[in-house]
Amino acid sequence: MTRIVILDPISEDGKKILYAESGFEAEEHIGLKGEALRNCLLTFDGAVARSGVKITAESLEGNTRLKAIARAGVGVDNIDTAAATRAGIVVMNTPGGNTISTAEHTFAMMLALSRNIAPAYQSLIEGRWERKNFTGNQLDGKTLGIIGMGRIGQVLAKYAKSFGMKVLAVDPFFTSVRAEEIGVVLVNNLQEMLPRVDFLTVHTPLNEQTRGMFGEAELEIVKPGVKLINCARGGIYDLNTLVKGIENGKIGGVALDVYEEEPCTKHPLFGKPNVVCTPHLGASTEEAQSNVALEAVELLVDYFKNGTIRQAVNFGTLDTKTLLGLRGYLNLSFRLGVLAAQIDSGVISACKIKYKGEVSRKDTSLISTSFAAGLISASMDCEVNIVSASTILKDRGIKLIEEKTTEAGEFSSLITAEIVGERSTFAFAGTLFGSTIPRLVMVNNYRLDSVLDGNLILIDHFDRPGVIGSIGTVFGKYDVNISSMTVGRIKQSPGGEAIAILALDSEPVIESINEVNSLPAITKTYSAKLPASDIFPAWMG
Repeated sequence: MTRIVILDPISEDGKKILYAESGFEAEEHIGLKGEALRNCLLTFDGAVARSGVKITAESLEGNTRLKAIARAGVGVDNIDTAAATRAGIVVMNTPGGNTISTAEHTFAMMLALSRNIAPAYQSLIEGRWERKNFTGNQLDGKTLGIIGMGRIGQVLAKYAKSFGMKVLAVDPFFTSVRAEEIGVVLVNNLQEMLPRVDFLTVHTPLNEQTRGMFGEAELEIVKPGVKLINCARGGIYDLNTLVKGIENGKIGGVALDVYEEEPCTKHPLFGKPNVVCTPHLGASTEEAQSNVALEAVELLVDYFKNGTIRQAVNFGTLDTKTLLGLRGYLNLSFRLGVLAAQIDSGVISACKIKYKGEVSRKDTSLISTSFAAGLISASMDCEVNIVSASTILKDRGIKLIEEKTTEAGEFSSLITAEIVGERSTFAFAGTLFGSTIPRLVMVNNYRLDSVLDGNLILIDHFDRPGVIGSIGTVFGKYDVNISSMTVGRIKQSPGGEAIAILALDSEPVIESINEVNSLPAITKTYSAKLPASDIFPAWMG
């Protein structure tokens, strides 16, 4: 039974789907924090959150069960995604569910500023009729600056164009071709934009690059009377700069829907003239709440039932079709990693993964990460998966290097994994027989053909008569059956260096290994234990 915890209030539509889903069990635990949140998360496989709960590194400490968090909304700054990644937890969001609602609210804030809606209404409440005090400005002919041209930014640009506004945009990942299609003018940076815009709105996440994006330096160059709107994340505009700009008149208006600390009932801008604030209402429509809840639940169900990863903020998309197409290669690379981890090369500094032939045309980043998961899975005190593996390697200073060539050799596809250690460099190469059967076809420069499952013994030796028979005799003495054996040598002439790989039906005792090592012509023996051929990591589907 897959257990899902709902950590923030979500719409009934989303909950109904989750409660009705076969094989799933859902519970609501709202308003948790600190140790209570940590203990709760220890007992669930997945979680649904909005912006209320704060899932910190401490919340995830020691958690080996939680596998996925779905954020019913766009921003994930209330979730420590770095800590989640290290714990192998997929963090997914729902960027499309509240796009329209947030864009509409942003535009409503812009209209409220330009036509003095809030103070005009307040004057009526107070019994005053002061039309002359609330003369506004029309939007037609004005210039709107948009920082961040994702879904919301693009919808907002469409609304602005329909009102006769000019639109300038800053986004390093938004192409000039797309900008031209929707009638937006791309500029290089915020500094180039500020002297030209009458309204400025931001639609980016809050991070080290965007925090305090509009500060003292920007206030100096901004067009006098500019009106600033923030329906994205609190902290993107520097608060002290906003207060200063409103008080000295350089800023003509500020509209805020988001704050650095929420809930927020006291704020330096509350009550000041030319300021409109709302309590984080951007996605607060019935339609948006239903959409993001449904989408978040569907993301979790699809992940746990099919292994599909969609809209993850800490991992690339891995849908069912992609997973099925890569599963054979993921399994092969994972097993090469498990094997490589059991070869004593000393402290590893780098892993070089070389792709040759058809496999080089696949998404090799996923295959490399699968290798990394196999390499470190046995040495970690927590479960390692395809989400966390590459981050764990990086944290430990181990480089993961890829090389590709589409040129095919003896095999239609070949994956070679080279481990660079302080004592030696070791290389393994594998391929698929058919589309699903992983085979080991090279160890260092020795060509061979071996299974990649169960108990394996790799024996470096000199290729002389009687050597293989002696090895068999030793294992027979200890009642260990040899299910298959392959011998590889660099030169096809007898007497030289060679390697034998034996697949055993049971794990050999240390005494048998020591006795094999003592045989004449044996130079080195390596033991490795791999998963059975029908056993796959859970994340592989």
